[in-house]
Amino acid sequence: MLKAFFGVAALVVGASGASGIIYSGSSGSLAANAEFTISGTQLHVYLSNTSTADIMVPADVLTAVFFEISGSPISLTRVSAVLGPGSFVTNGTTPGDGVVGGEWASGYKATGYPGGYRYGISSSGLGDFGPGDLFPGPDLSPPTSPDGLQFGIASAGDNPATHNGGANTPLVQNEVRFTLDGLPVGFDLGRITGVRFVYGTAYGEGDFDVPAPGTLALLGLGGLFASRRRR
Repeated sequence: MLKAFFGVAALVVGASGASGIIYSGSSGSLAANAEFTISGTQLHVYLSNTSTADIMVPADVLTAVFFEISGSPISLTRVSAVLGPGSFVTNGTTPGDGVVGGEWASGYKATGYPGGYRYGISSSGLGDFGPGDLFPGPDLSPPTSPDGLQFGIASAGDNPATHNGGANTPLVQNEVRFTLDGLPVGFDLGRITGVRFVYGTAYGEGDFDVPAPGTLALLGLGGLFASRRRR
């Protein structure tokens, strides 16, 4: 079931003038960020588990993010999935090149995934992702398919020594960066109108939404703001 959450969506502007949108939210001890930026026709999605709580059960592991792009469907192709700076793999071997694409998938569903979001990225099959949806990269943990909890994202405050049997599997701590290609020229990041963070290996184990900025303002939970990022 969906839980109560606090979330904000922030417009960030880098020193180079490039902009992005960060969707940040929390629900109880769960917390996550999804940052969207553009480079030419490529969409970059930086997904991180920002919770300071320890991973105790599979439902504490961030395994997917779903998002909506308003307007006509966009055919996005998978380019890469790599570990974020300083991130590493617990309960397994950290790939030297940082490539974890063989453990993550992305897809589009015209009728929408749960919650109505049409675009998704996931390390777990969730009944919606299969071998044909994987990013480029070797299989780091069988099977050759998005499956179970492996290579989901552990929290920033995780202590691998406390994992129970269900969470004792290779996990990323604490960010994965995805690149998708196929955006139309001049794409407006304002078309990204909300995200859903998903935890565990089945919908409803720890899902929560961070709506579009306008919706947040109506709810009185936050709004769209701009800040300048130092490089």
